[in-house]
Amino acid sequence: MKILFVYPRFQRHAEAHPELLEYVPMNEYLGSPSLGIAAIAAITPPDWEIEFRDDRVEDAATPTDADLVALSFFTGAAKRGMELADYFRTQGNTVVAGGIFPTMMPDEVQPHVDAVVVGEGEATWGPLLGDFGAGTLRPRYTAEDEVDLTGLPLPDLSVYFNNEGERYQPDDYPLQISRGCALNCHACVLPYSMTRKLRCFTMEHVTGQLEQLERAGKRACLTEDTSWFPGHSGRRRLVELLDWIIENERTASISYIGISMPMIQITSRKVLEKAKTAGVNMFYLVGGFDPITMKAFTGEDPKAWQRGIDAIKKSLDVGIEPYTSFLLGNDQDDEGTVDRMLEFAQVSGIRKAEFAISTPYPGTPQWDALVEQDRILTRDWSRYNDANAVFQPAQMTPDQVTEGYLRLWREFYADKQHYASMDQTDRTIQF
Repeated sequence: MKILFVYPRFQRHAEAHPELLEYVPMNEYLGSPSLGIAAIAAITPPDWEIEFRDDRVEDAATPTDADLVALSFFTGAAKRGMELADYFRTQGNTVVAGGIFPTMMPDEVQPHVDAVVVGEGEATWGPLLGDFGAGTLRPRYTAEDEVDLTGLPLPDLSVYFNNEGERYQPDDYPLQISRGCALNCHACVLPYSMTRKLRCFTMEHVTGQLEQLERAGKRACLTEDTSWFPGHSGRRRLVELLDWIIENERTASISYIGISMPMIQITSRKVLEKAKTAGVNMFYLVGGFDPITMKAFTGEDPKAWQRGIDAIKKSLDVGIEPYTSFLLGNDQDDEGTVDRMLEFAQVSGIRKAEFAISTPYPGTPQWDALVEQDRILTRDWSRYNDANAVFQPAQMTPDQVTEGYLRLWREFYADKQHYASMDQTDRTIQF
């Protein structure tokens, strides 16, 4: 028996707005496919042959001799994912789909596939394969409880490595410390796709992930800013990992760690210095979702502005570059927000930044509220890539948001052309 795993492509910022290539000097960043595919491949019985296709690199819509085609996709790739599902079914293949979008919008995906996997795939993958083999595949498989992480094998990253060629060289691969989150941030789907219980992998599992990457000559990225929550097991696991890297002299292993301004503020300088000693030279500093960045650019909260300045300074003081992501188009934003963001970047000394348009993803509190208020402008999922205005903002028109987004990219990088030769740790995230 054979399974074909497929990672559908999605429209990147420069594809949505080609003019960005004229004034943004950074190299293109190619992240790895979903870690979920590697996690499911790891629990697939050994008598199944596995093939993988990355639709970002090569068109996945070509015939396959696989008995089962499994797609994993998030919202921005949902349109393409359902197109691929339709294609493979016309070829006579049985198709299943999982990931964030199928989990949050199973009814949308169901007509395009033979089965939808809702929730963490490890809970239902074994039964699904058993049913498929018996000819009794059900239309939906739902994880009823959170997965116990202590018994999971390492993700099978060889699924990706064995398919690499000259056109497929991801800059790094995600290393997962935990799953789930107890918070209820308005734009985050994590508590609903991965449950509201923060669960950590064992230290052995975390270091095993890192060692697996090192053996393949790859670097890790830690995208979970939940790992910085004080007093939680995620923070302890992160610090343990940093200590392990330092003690074992693995300081070239991590390309960047995700964080937010409040997390920088409440993290001791000692821990930030530990991250620097462990070889972390860049933070991926996410904005637009936290109390600081949702208030700092309104022009009405000088305290939030100063807290943001202080967070950037704290990061720079320990020698970690804050690659900062600015989000435009939230309800608190107005026509003056663009100028305030540009001023903040200049005053704080941010050298590298990316800009995104606020996008409500299905399953988030933001999505639910905007649907109820009838403010969603389109359900063309290919436009849900942080580069298009897909809902009606409160104080701006969609055109003003798009024009402001392009202006942010253009004016921020107007005086930074000499950064064109940046190394791989400086590449624009998902540009």
